[in-house]
Amino acid sequence: MISKNSINRVILVGHVGQSPDIKFTASGYSIATFSLATNEIWIDAEKNKKEHTEWHNLVAWNKLADFSKEYVVKGQLLYVEGRIHSQSWVNKNDVRQKKQEIICDTITPLEWKNKEK
Repeated sequence: MISKNSINRVILVGHVGQSPDIKFTASGYSIATFSLATNEIWIDAEKNKKEHTEWHNLVAWNKLADFSKEYVVKGQLLYVEGRIHSQSWVNKNDVRQKKQEIICDTITPLEWKNKEK
């Protein structure tokens, strides 16, 4: 649902960092988690080539998780749409932890790779 006051929408095109890890909730829903790398390259003021890779944590649920398990592999180029979801908690050592994830609505392979056996 889209609020008339704000939009939380992300579009990414990048390469899969590792093949999806699939888990199931107690009620049987499937969840796939994996990373996606996006890269940017530029030339700085001294004419040196610079590169930065940003890693994104992706989460897919249910049928999209099942699709990811079947068709998404490490190194594959993907188009992903979703929303940013942030979490924070205090761990057992009383240290505050934070995590940002992209909750996927759409995953479209832009190239197909065979799964390694």
